[in-house]
Amino acid sequence: MNHYDDLKKLIREVPDFPKPGILFYDITTLLKNGPGFHQVIDALKSHYQGASVDTVIGIEARGFIFAPALAYALGAGFVPVRKPKKLPSECVSVSYELEYGSDSLEIHKDAIQNGHRVLVVDDLLATGGTAAAVTKLVEKTGGQVAGLGFVVELTFLKGRARLNSYDIFSLLQYDK
Repeated sequence: MNHYDDLKKLIREVPDFPKPGILFYDITTLLKNGPGFHQVIDALKSHYQGASVDTVIGIEARGFIFAPALAYALGAGFVPVRKPKKLPSECVSVSYELEYGSDSLEIHKDAIQNGHRVLVVDDLLATGGTAAAVTKLVEKTGGQVAGLGFVVELTFLKGRARLNSYDIFSLLQYDK
């Protein structure tokens, strides 16, 4: 049991969402709890304090909740990674496979300077496909992945295995 497990009490478990047989971990109940949200940001900051992070990337959409607060806490910049056609300037994109089909993500071509150390942040690590796609975007734009940080990890989906060449940190792990 890690010392962040008390935060699990703030996460609502919703059975059969978005479809039967799925147990959904709803973080909105954690977010509305001021001390709980503060603890999440402080824990992520504590883990990455010495990592010399230049930029924190937030993955659309829930990564946008945590990444800017963490960037502020670390004194780093924030960069959004978005779905296609949401960013107004020239973009670099990557396509990746989902369980049923494919998707794409984009970042502004000039968002990351060559050699910048980039921390990728999202709410959830599941199969690792989205996070792996974002690491490709970071590397395409000349950045170095300093780490990947998640609030929740569904360990039974083995997403960490897809990202094994990177430093991965998750606050809360669920085994089922």
